[in-house]
Amino acid sequence: MSKKILVLGGAHVDRRGRISGATADGASNPGSWFEEAGGGGFNAARNLARLGFDVTMISPRGGDPTGEMVSEAADLAGVNDRPFIFLDRKTPSYTAIIERDGNLVIALADMDLYRMFVPRRLSIRSVRDAFAATDMILFDANLPEETLVSITTRAKALGKPVAAIAISPAKAVKLKACMQGIDYLFLNEAEATALTGERPENPVHWPSLLGDIGLRGGVVTRGQRELIAFSAGHVAALQPADVEHVSDVTGAGDSLASGVIAALLRGLPMSEAIREGAAAAALTVQSPNAVNENLSADLLKQALALVPPARILH
Repeated sequence: MSKKILVLGGAHVDRRGRISGATADGASNPGSWFEEAGGGGFNAARNLARLGFDVTMISPRGGDPTGEMVSEAADLAGVNDRPFIFLDRKTPSYTAIIERDGNLVIALADMDLYRMFVPRRLSIRSVRDAFAATDMILFDANLPEETLVSITTRAKALGKPVAAIAISPAKAVKLKACMQGIDYLFLNEAEATALTGERPENPVHWPSLLGDIGLRGGVVTRGQRELIAFSAGHVAALQPADVEHVSDVTGAGDSLASGVIAALLRGLPMSEAIREGAAAAALTVQSPNAVNENLSADLLKQALALVPPARILH
């Protein structure tokens, strides 16, 4: 029987404009427009479903056509979609401008509806049942701070492991209130800096800085430089896979989280789990979408050949 994962967080529409030539700041740039379902939690949920897990997604959604787009994407990926639908509201959106090489120029997040996911919604019978039945809980920082605290409190009362995705520096700071309830946090250096208030010259110090604010385990990504992972007192570093053609970096961090979580739930140590995370991220950045729709356990296994062994630091 496949492991169950409950995901709470962002499930919205991603709009991305890709500049076709050299980027001209402060001017009109020729390019193309693309729209798809997205959100940190939702991207991870779809990846995990395609890797063979039984995934349930709970998130607020508007009663509009873009909300229907998200529902259709959940069905396509095999996610058990259980949204809170607000018929008179619009579904949240993330709008980004991407350079020709796939890197982000600027983005705007219209996420007001997530404020409606208040703690009392966790008391709904179906949500309580989902908490009780799951093997792991994953959430992202799109939700209100008080809801994040309530999620970790309930998870710990049930003895469920908890993973979280930081989303952005502005949203990551909400995690301070529930840091001790998170077993695995996925974040980049900008988000880690927002949480700790400093950025070490040597990245090997990230585990101690994050540990000082209560975090027990996590993965700090650093673009194409070595990521740093820590759990149960062990620290490892890993050079991301060298991808020849980057189509779009959107969703790479969510895919990395998915690969790591999938491996951890299979009983692999963090030093091996981050290799699977890096392989999942490599597959995603080669796709024009935030989720590689061809992702599977077999394809992930093939992609592992591109990922070097992790360095065990201690």
